Amino acid sequence: MNKQFSAEERVLQPALAGMGAAAGKPHNEANGSGPDEEIDEYDELLMALGRTREQDHRIAIHEAGHAVCARLLGHDVGGVTVNPDTSRGYEGLCWGVGHAEAFAEGRGDASDVRDALARQMPQAGEDRRALGDVFANVYAKCIEFLAGRAAERMVLDGDPAVPADDLRQARELAWLICKTEEAIETFLAHCGVAARDVLMPYGDVVIVLSTVLRMKRTLDGAEIDEIIRGVEARKALAIEHKRRADWRKGELAAARFRAACDHSDTVAVPHSAPDCVR
Repeated sequence: MNKQFSAEERVLQPALAGMGAAAGKPHNEANGSGPDEEIDEYDELLMALGRTREQDHRIAIHEAGHAVCARLLGHDVGGVTVNPDTSRGYEGLCWGVGHAEAFAEGRGDASDVRDALARQMPQAGEDRRALGDVFANVYAKCIEFLAGRAAERMVLDGDPAVPADDLRQARELAWLICKTEEAIETFLAHCGVAARDVLMPYGDVVIVLSTVLRMKRTLDGAEIDEIIRGVEARKALAIEHKRRADWRKGELAAARFRAACDHSDTVAVPHSAPDCVR
């Protein structure tokens, strides 16, 4: 699937260059450092984290998928990180606005949401319209939870590892609108497909966001939005340049056609000899 986005990546090279500078990563020989030092620093970081480059890349793609999907669904993102937290048991994390406060108060998990809402959910035969927003939010949030694995499948080779915590939290929410294990499995399978459909047109955004994330390690919501806007602006500019180039080619082709027609009109047409005078 990587080749699918090669054209977009070429368009986005200026963006990546500028973002690298913002992250403070470029080195030069004037200050006694160079590309080898940058690689060494990254490798030393990965050694400290106990990760390979491939693992770090995959985690960055995974978390970028969560962030991009959330923004595409109109949800605010508080931030994203690829740095692990052993005390909280994650390798990377994408969180919403207010997540830190909720977590500090002991209610930052999907299980807390399920516990709070389970008694309010309608029973068989009861009107569900008053809680329609709950059903819609559960659906959207489950898509977000499965977007990390969808992004990995979309961008990287091989089948991703099972995202145990993502699936656990998605299942917690799914119990609010599903009644059986079979229904939950079917519902989450659908949400995985929906996540892929949401992300597919924005694979280039996932790639760029994950690249900057690997450089800076943590991004806040404003930085995420700035990166997404930059990618989309460059895409729109590239599309407009191509449209204008195609229009110019059409104009030149039309001009050549008119010139050919004018030339054919000026070619002398032979006439028959006049009748003899009798």
